[in-house]
Amino acid sequence: MPPKIQKSKEAKAKAAMSSSKGKKKKWGKGKVRDKLVNLALFDKATFDKFNKEVPGYKIVTASIASERMKVRASLAKSALRRLHAEGKIEEIVKHSGQVVYRKFAVEGETEAPEAPAARKK
Repeated sequence: MPPKIQKSKEAKAKAAMSSSKGKKKKWGKGKVRDKLVNLALFDKATFDKFNKEVPGYKIVTASIASERMKVRASLAKSALRRLHAEGKIEEIVKHSGQVVYRKFAVEGETEAPEAPAARKK
């Protein structure tokens, strides 16, 4: 085996910098979301719009009302409780973290039929 030829320091540094391992990895910026500017209190126009439109939604949750009306979720939850107390919407499911409401069935509309009872063989 012939002896190896020594490289100069400049040649070694140049070879190290040109290799793929020579560059340091940079972190990505990640995804940037626009900050929501939702109302913390109702103004007159939003309050009237909420009372007019929300009882017409087929299914209503605090997140749906918050997103469509551009209000905070806590404000939407309290407003939905108020609409339920007034009898404008009815409660379907109440869970510790989420409450689901729907509009009252209007005459002529039929609700989804209940599942038939399982037959015993």
